[in-house]
Amino acid sequence: MIKHLVSIISFAIMLPLLGSHLGAIHPLGDSLAVFRGPLVVAGLAAVLVLTGQRRWWATVGAGALVLSSAYTVLAPRLQYSAALDAPYSLYQKNMSFRMPETGPITQDILGQSPDFLTLQEVAQNNLSLLANLKESHPAQAVCPFAGVGAVAVASRWPLIEGSKRCQSGYGMVAMQVETPDGPVWVVALHLHWAYPFGQAAQVGQMRAGLQALEGPVVLGGDFNMVPWSHTMRIITSATHTRRIGAPKYTFSLFNGLYSLPIDHVLVNGNNRPSETWKRPKLGSDHSGVLARFFIR
Repeated sequence: MIKHLVSIISFAIMLPLLGSHLGAIHPLGDSLAVFRGPLVVAGLAAVLVLTGQRRWWATVGAGALVLSSAYTVLAPRLQYSAALDAPYSLYQKNMSFRMPETGPITQDILGQSPDFLTLQEVAQNNLSLLANLKESHPAQAVCPFAGVGAVAVASRWPLIEGSKRCQSGYGMVAMQVETPDGPVWVVALHLHWAYPFGQAAQVGQMRAGLQALEGPVVLGGDFNMVPWSHTMRIITSATHTRRIGAPKYTFSLFNGLYSLPIDHVLVNGNNRPSETWKRPKLGSDHSGVLARFFIR
């Protein structure tokens, strides 16, 4: 009886791990994907139990699921390219609408001298940042999103007149700028949390707008979602981009016990060197991400 109960528990452990791959079928899958790392560890324990009980077919199936799941979590961490000489850079930051002052982050941005900025939770408390950067990053666009604040982009390169894109409440803002390598779309995203919250519907609403951006795209955002999710696949497909750099664990849950890689930078799908670095929180609850890359 105990043996059968242990087997049932082992199979039950495998179900959420399997579900974490099914975000294309139901958004609950992406919610489970957020915890795929711990689920892999629990799944490994289940595989050992099944092995001990000599349930060979179940062991093989469970083992394959655990290994493939572990690969999706660990493989992105191994991505590294020496991109110190890459000509373009982007600074991605969820500002936090509670940010007490913008002096520290202003100095960090000016110190890194990025070509592009993508910002979330731009609110009355921190709106002065964009004013402080008007000289270094004169091309700017802000779009209302939710109670936590707007999304914004800024660039040192000049705005292409009439290119600003804002659909209030969608969590997306875009503008096209003229770089030395030609026109480039700069896009900022701020996604809701996943199921049971509104992330899947939000991504569905903004998908057409992302697909309509013709030409090279650089995109930064607080995705509130991990790199191996269905949400990430939708956005990279819609923009013809790829997420660059090893995942940066920029946000913590449960009083710092569990960290998530949810702030990402995407660029057009070339294979030239690119890399990302984590920046300090500087008054926010998110770390920043600095990316260096080639556009073409």
